Amino acid sequence: MTTNTANTTHTATSAPSTDFAVSDAPADVVRRQYLASAAGDLEALRATLAPDVEWTEMAGFPLAGTYRTPDGVTSHVMEQLAQDWDGWTAHDDTYVVDGENVVVLARYTAANKATGKQLAVRVAHHFVVRGGRIVRFEQFVDTALVRDAMTN
Repeated sequence: MTTNTANTTHTATSAPSTDFAVSDAPADVVRRQYLASAAGDLEALRATLAPDVEWTEMAGFPLAGTYRTPDGVTSHVMEQLAQDWDGWTAHDDTYVVDGENVVVLARYTAANKATGKQLAVRVAHHFVVRGGRIVRFEQFVDTALVRDAMTN
């Protein structure tokens, strides 16, 4: 396995290619997904997802469930997060890459629109990337911290 930090140079086994924007390397595809999400560019985010993607938000998370298709993921997850939170951002801190598997240790930061409470919580994301597209995603997060930010 190779550990990489998103904000620094990647190691040789998962280094971004000279054509990072079009690379099929699993870490590059995942990184493009985070960048698109942070920019609110849902079209670019959908371009990183396979047509038959399975995107699972953890049980206990407000959006818990498994969503399929790029449109299903963006409409049921990203658009809903934007409705409920100000500045929702997933900060991709550390990458661990093993073939088609990419685990990202990350953080969510946001402010809940209903309560005004700030959220800062550590998360882990597991991606499976095949053929230059994300085919599977699974989220791991302390859901109690998320719910606390949503409760007065």
